[in-house]
Amino acid sequence: MEIRHLKLIKAVVEEGGITNATEKLHLTQSAISHQLKEAESQLGTPIFYRINKKLVLTPAGEKMLEASRVILSELKKAKSEVKALTSGEKGSLSVSTECYTCYHWLPPLLKRFNHDFPSIEVKVMFEFTHHPMENLLNGKLDLAITSDKVENDKIEYIDLFCDELMAVVGENHPWTDLDYVTAEDFCDVNLIIHSLPLESVTVYQKVLSVNNITPEKITIIPLTEATIEMIKAEMGIAVLAKWAIKSYLAQNSVQAIKVSPEGLHRKWYVARLKDRTFPSYFDCFISFLRQEIQF
Repeated sequence: MEIRHLKLIKAVVEEGGITNATEKLHLTQSAISHQLKEAESQLGTPIFYRINKKLVLTPAGEKMLEASRVILSELKKAKSEVKALTSGEKGSLSVSTECYTCYHWLPPLLKRFNHDFPSIEVKVMFEFTHHPMENLLNGKLDLAITSDKVENDKIEYIDLFCDELMAVVGENHPWTDLDYVTAEDFCDVNLIIHSLPLESVTVYQKVLSVNNITPEKITIIPLTEATIEMIKAEMGIAVLAKWAIKSYLAQNSVQAIKVSPEGLHRKWYVARLKDRTFPSYFDCFISFLRQEIQF
């Protein structure tokens, strides 16, 4: 039995007969009668008794009416949900980034995105911060914000922006007299980094390792605020994004120096799986992210 048969049974009962059901079903009386006979033939038993030109449900017809109401209601609900999902009106998006510092981008972004897409749930997956690409590949993440472009045929990268990393030191540090620092300047410092491995740290990747330089000491501090306090106390230096230290520079609590004459720059991407089809609100989220981050 087909969906059209269920719609027919429901309409005939609710409209009080075949004649009244013609308008609702947009069918002629002859077509309705034909479909009704077809349904009864497929079911193998009468759906209606014909009594004095009136249609009265048989016990089998009662069962089919009950089924039609449940099935048609669920079908309507499913169609509505699918439409909402495909049109970007309702859904979810999970995102993570490779560095805790980067999460300060998200509050203003989420506020704006939620205003335009109130039915989209954005899930910020803090627990995947140090392994966003791994969790992207295993399906636990929709989007990963990264500066480490790992080559993988399953991943596509969308350009976001480029930022500059600066050496951050205390007010009385000898580097404050320099226009820029070089790899050799890092030999006898305590370099504060957010996390291991050292190979994942941009200044080590692009400046120190290529010059065979390893700092005298390395201290791991995940939080930028704590790192700044260490720097202010002249207990180490760090290399941080210029946008991340903007407020501290404005307070003159620390100083920033260029790394190398040309500066140390880093490119950021949004990574996602190639073989997925994404609703339009994913592109809007990425667009909002680009607009929100101003350097």
